[in-house]
Amino acid sequence: MVSLDPAMVEIAALSLQVTVTALVISTLLGIPLGSWFALTHFPGKRIFTAFIYTGMGLPPVVVGLVVFLLLSRSGALGNLGWLFSFQAMVVAQVIIATPLIIGVTMSSVMSVDPSLRSQIRALGATPRQATVTVLLEARFGIIVGLVAGFGAIISEVGAVMLVGGNIAGRTRVMTTAIVLETRQGHFDFALALGMILLLIAFTTNLMLVVLQGRSGKIL
Repeated sequence: MVSLDPAMVEIAALSLQVTVTALVISTLLGIPLGSWFALTHFPGKRIFTAFIYTGMGLPPVVVGLVVFLLLSRSGALGNLGWLFSFQAMVVAQVIIATPLIIGVTMSSVMSVDPSLRSQIRALGATPRQATVTVLLEARFGIIVGLVAGFGAIISEVGAVMLVGGNIAGRTRVMTTAIVLETRQGHFDFALALGMILLLIAFTTNLMLVVLQGRSGKIL
């Protein structure tokens, strides 16, 4: 790790590329949907909420199996040719992270004082301005959701193993490489990758704590 082994750097860089891409897509989907569901009343909202919370605990290997079947040659999306590719891993990670971000966003927005939106509207704010204000109040909970989503997908192994195939130079990420290297008895390489994973997780959480400290708020 100290010598920056090229193979290790390539695996770590691909892991971050896949995870960040999936997190950006999940964020663009999850925050607007979570906010809308929190601020809107509609029939069946409780049932929908139960589905979202169930999705937050989806077994990654099941997600990988479903994506594998969809992207296989006989699957509904087989014509895309994405199986065992970067795109397939991103799709699997998006499915894992999006319910988590929706659920945490929804809970964070719902925890904001309901009278706040009414007060802002009474002062002449537009519905959009009122919604933005509520989101700003809930931003720390939402950030926690993003961090949790990042941690869930960068450390995931079952889904990316199934849909990515663990192909060297193409779909081999840190978690799948750790499994492979451990099976082959290359414990030094596997431990180094594990340390990189822990370092990434620590850095992400440290940034969250620093942000929390600057805001003077407790999550």
